[in-house]
Amino acid sequence: MSQAPGPSPANPIRPTDEEARTLARELIAGARFGAIGTLDPATGHPVVTRIALGPGPGPGNEILTLVSGLSAHTKALRADPRAGLLLGEPGPKGDPLTHPRLSLQVEARPIHRDDPRFAAMRARWLADHPKSKLYINLPDFFFFELHPLAAALNGGFGRAYNLTTSDLV
Repeated sequence: MSQAPGPSPANPIRPTDEEARTLARELIAGARFGAIGTLDPATGHPVVTRIALGPGPGPGNEILTLVSGLSAHTKALRADPRAGLLLGEPGPKGDPLTHPRLSLQVEARPIHRDDPRFAAMRARWLADHPKSKLYINLPDFFFFELHPLAAALNGGFGRAYNLTTSDLV
């Protein structure tokens, strides 16, 4: 005799509200580094690396990263622009998993030196990352704009939300 299935677990995802949207936007605006997951074009396996991040010069929550054409994640993003981006750092005390973090699904779009937006992006980047003046002018460096497609926000214990692109701008 077969048994009826047991009770299903409660859905841990809360309805997205303005508090969740605000927290996600703050995590994006304040991010100066994050972890990006890409797919290795040679093997297809995921690879995660730490990258520098910064806001773009325009309004909204543009996410930029300055990359070298020689890096593994740049090669991966050229082959497949889909990536995962993790933002948020644990605070000085407590369990690291109780601190807010945002997991984004992004599409990476290259911005090269001949793009009219490059100069403004460069100026904004240098304002936030002054030490990058040592390498930003090297010929293999350019930007990727990381366009959010969807996000999962963990705002701390019991505060999980799914967000859309429109929730993030």
